[in-house]
Amino acid sequence: MTQHQHIRFALKLSYDQYLKVYQGIAKNVTVVADDGRRIAFPAGRIQSFLTKQGINGYFEMELTPENKFVSIKKLK
Repeated sequence: MTQHQHIRFALKLSYDQYLKVYQGIAKNVTVVADDGRRIAFPAGRIQSFLTKQGINGYFEMELTPENKFVSIKKLK
């Protein structure tokens, strides 16, 4: 059985940048992972981390071997 992938990345978006999602201007977030891969995912996946200051932190995304989203969490 193949292991799930864990991709770590830093993300810093201002509240105004994330507001573009609600305005329909942006639908995806693109980041460069720690291993150098460029990954894009639906912005709604990180909505729960949105504060008045935006989204800022270090995250880990879990994907299936078929690159299907499983979860995302903010690391300390």
